[in-house]
Amino acid sequence: MISKVQSILSYIGILWLLAFFAGKEQGDDFSRYNLKQGLGLWIAATLLNLAGGLVIYLILTLDIPVGKLSLLVFIIMIIGIINTANEVKKPLLLVDEIIEDKFDFIDK
Repeated sequence: MISKVQSILSYIGILWLLAFFAGKEQGDDFSRYNLKQGLGLWIAATLLNLAGGLVIYLILTLDIPVGKLSLLVFIIMIIGIINTANEVKKPLLLVDEIIEDKFDFIDK
């Protein structure tokens, strides 16, 4: 799999698995970096959606603010894809600080 395609797929939710397993042997530093960023974003989005769903369930008036969090995650995903398409290695908002030393299994 081409490094750029693998890097773009790593930001698209469940397609992260395809990017990881299909390009595992031929990944370079750029694709590994984006795989870490994409996985971090996917985990953060999942946790935000679970927490947001719980908040909406408990307090229905917070539906709109929680929906804006999902929009923020979508915008961050688009920014990651644009950076990857331009072959720029730029950390994502909120995600890079959390995952700097995590996901060592991607480097192997």
